[in-house]
Amino acid sequence: MIMAEEQNQPQFALQRIYVKDLSFEAPNSPFVFQEDWTPRVNLDLNSNSQQVAENMYEVVVHLTVTVSNGEGDDAKTSFLVEVQQAGLFHIDGLEDAQLHHTLGAFCPNVLFPYAREAIDSLVTRGSFPALMLAPVNFDALYAEAMQRQAAEAQADA
Repeated sequence: MIMAEEQNQPQFALQRIYVKDLSFEAPNSPFVFQEDWTPRVNLDLNSNSQQVAENMYEVVVHLTVTVSNGEGDDAKTSFLVEVQQAGLFHIDGLEDAQLHHTLGAFCPNVLFPYAREAIDSLVTRGSFPALMLAPVNFDALYAEAMQRQAAEAQADA
């Protein structure tokens, strides 16, 4: 009896964390190093997932950070960093809604610190000041996306 109960329990195991894609560009160097440093940071963030085998899912967090220096029309791109931080997760025994939430919020929460560290490392290797991105609340982003989908579904009905 105990074995049957254990088989019905939800299972979650991180199999692997890896960088899927990584890019750093400093299009205005070395001239940007001669200017006063007044950075403006723009962060673009999203995630996606796909099933790659039975009970095995790949989740990818995509981050694009663009830092411009200067004000208004005179602002020039100092650097651009793109990271696709991925992970393989074994997930079994979850209902569809729970699985969707796990893939859309919990797994990105696991991956984000690795992406943040990769970005910071690239930025400092590019001779720019460290860039530690603030933590992201993927649960709130997930809830917002679900509300937006529900509103769009009602508008289409």
